[in-house]
Amino acid sequence: MKLSDVDIVILSGGLGTRLRSTIGESQKIMATVGEEPFFNIVLRYLKAQGFGRIILAIGYQADQVEQYYRKNNLGLNIEFSREETPLGTGGAIKNAQKLVRSDVFFAMNGDCFSPLAYDDFLQFHLAKKSSATLSVVKINDSRDYGTIILGDNDRINGFEEKKDVAGGGLVNVGAYCFNKEILAMMPSEKFSIERDFFPTLPEKLKKRFCGFVVETEFLDIGTPDRYSKAEDIIRKFSKK
Repeated sequence: MKLSDVDIVILSGGLGTRLRSTIGESQKIMATVGEEPFFNIVLRYLKAQGFGRIILAIGYQADQVEQYYRKNNLGLNIEFSREETPLGTGGAIKNAQKLVRSDVFFAMNGDCFSPLAYDDFLQFHLAKKSSATLSVVKINDSRDYGTIILGDNDRINGFEEKKDVAGGGLVNVGAYCFNKEILAMMPSEKFSIERDFFPTLPEKLKKRFCGFVVETEFLDIGTPDRYSKAEDIIRKFSKK
């Protein structure tokens, strides 16, 4: 199986309330880096990795995103899955299921950028015979994030909530590989895939829920401070 045969659902509909002071009412994936939207850099990277078909799960400022990427598809086949009311990260993926064609598909947060080796990610998922695989990275200070407990054979055993004490841990990079059958396990309602769905999978999937450990930059633009830091790093990366 090649990445060109695999769909990727990208969550692109969040309200971005914490970033309003920096980007105004714009959709946060459209926040500019240099002279173009941040999301262009994400899409170019995915295309270079081998992806060809992208499904954008859009909600807030959907018209802005759809109009731009219908005119500027960057050589990709881009489909749009609209949510009329906020569905959460999990609900948005569930809502996009009618557009998912491949038996294995990826999903990722559109406001994040991590230069993952997606083909390695795919082959890991297939070799483990996993139904759901999360990309995870070890960071030195995980206070801003919940952490992931990884057991033998890369199985995900559980999750821990944010802690006030500084310390390292494995955190979710925001990119996932799923077998299409996982969509049937998702509720048809608003829900968070991180808080409401993933914590149920260690028991439901057993050894078929794995963590793909990577060493990469872990960037998101969810707050003004993170956006400022990500902007500098992405500028350097985009010039390579």
